[in-house]
Amino acid sequence: STMRERKATDPLHSSTDLTEGKEKLRLKREVSLVSGVSLIAGTMIGSGIFMSPEWVLHHMGNPASSLLIWAACGLLAVFGALSYAELGTIIKESGGEYIYILRIFGSFPAFLFAYTSVILVRPAGLAAVCLSFAEYAIAPFYPGCSSPQAAVKCTAAACILILTIINCLNVRLATSVMNIFTAAKLLALLVIVVGGLVLLARGQTQSFQNGFQGTTAGIGAVGVAFYQGLWSYDGWNNLNYVTEELKKPEVTLPRALMIAIPLVTCLYLLVNVSYLAAMTPSELLSSGAVAVTWGDKVLGSWAWLISLSVALSTFGSSNGTFFSGGRVCYIAAREGHMPDILSMAHVRRLTPSPALLFTSAMSLIMIISGSFTSIVNFFSFMAWLFYGMTISGLLYLKIKKPELPRSYKVPIIIPIIVLVAAVYLVLAPIIDQPQIEILYIILFIFSGIIFYFPLVRFKYHPRFFQRVTLHLQLLLEVAPTTRDAN
Repeated sequence: STMRERKATDPLHSSTDLTEGKEKLRLKREVSLVSGVSLIAGTMIGSGIFMSPEWVLHHMGNPASSLLIWAACGLLAVFGALSYAELGTIIKESGGEYIYILRIFGSFPAFLFAYTSVILVRPAGLAAVCLSFAEYAIAPFYPGCSSPQAAVKCTAAACILILTIINCLNVRLATSVMNIFTAAKLLALLVIVVGGLVLLARGQTQSFQNGFQGTTAGIGAVGVAFYQGLWSYDGWNNLNYVTEELKKPEVTLPRALMIAIPLVTCLYLLVNVSYLAAMTPSELLSSGAVAVTWGDKVLGSWAWLISLSVALSTFGSSNGTFFSGGRVCYIAAREGHMPDILSMAHVRRLTPSPALLFTSAMSLIMIISGSFTSIVNFFSFMAWLFYGMTISGLLYLKIKKPELPRSYKVPIIIPIIVLVAAVYLVLAPIIDQPQIEILYIILFIFSGIIFYFPLVRFKYHPRFFQRVTLHLQLLLEVAPTTRDAN
């Protein structure tokens, strides 16, 4: 793969030289505050709140402690987002963790993150959400029995292809889809919340009596419960992936975070209370799909609305994941850590279509052998490993480079709390319940060394890769872009 040679620049003040009188190709700033809130909330509210509550309850052992886990996950997401907001006002570039690790720690760890994220983490997460969308979307066609896996996988693949077309056509179209589906899923959650409040008013509170009885005390079980809860909150950092496409990022970024994440946290807590009002803990634990069981108990003949709502919710979440995930691939390629073709944008539509197509292809591969339940814990393990590294970078900047200009500052205790939580989430399951799969993940991360040294460090570029890049440019109608860090 052709990698561009980069000039040595100050990592925290890098800029792109602009040729006088020449218009440069770059992504448009089309993400407003409303679209930013929709991107965060729309990505966070996906399949997790409809599928994870039973697993949080399973690992914690009782309703009260499971609700505490949900509240703690929301608080951790808020603290993480506030820390990322400061990073986003110091390093005003798209790319999220990748660009922050690159500017603070250098090329090698940033490459390992990009390699892991682009090839495994983002495509796997997108595939998992699309698979859950497919499960709910086709369930009405197979009443009384489980859906055929072939039909599920084909529907999930179709979902990815539709998302690819939407995101490649136009950024405004993609954000409009996010806004519409976010409104739809918020309405669905409000139906569940109101239904739960009605049940509580009628005195259905038996699930909350002796709420802390039988609480699990193992650090590993608590860590896995956090993984399941945090999967539902995943997406709190997505706005940092599209910083260069935000209107007034120094204002929009912190505001959108502080609107979206507390809103989602309150909704999640109320939805969990509603589930427990409608079902006993044993019923909730035996439910294959918590939201559908709730619908059967509360809505009766209108229960199909819940299946439809979950399908809409997961589709909207898939769109948000796809929108931001493609940007990681695009930014990494622009920095010379991925093939050049992935750093280019369509000359008329101004979307990073090669990066989006690559993410789509990798997700389709994941769908062939992947399943929703096999991804969550290992996805969370990898995610919090890199979240911890990013937050430690913010602490380094606050202590060593306090003079750097920033329009927003977070109290230093908040990133310290997030870092401690990240260390706990990474180490607790390894110490308490070591699994061979975690070793495979670590080996995969460090397998990036094989590609880093010849292709990036020593810039070994076979000539025929340049010809391939040129032909792909002509085929896809794309051209190199410049960084917009103003």
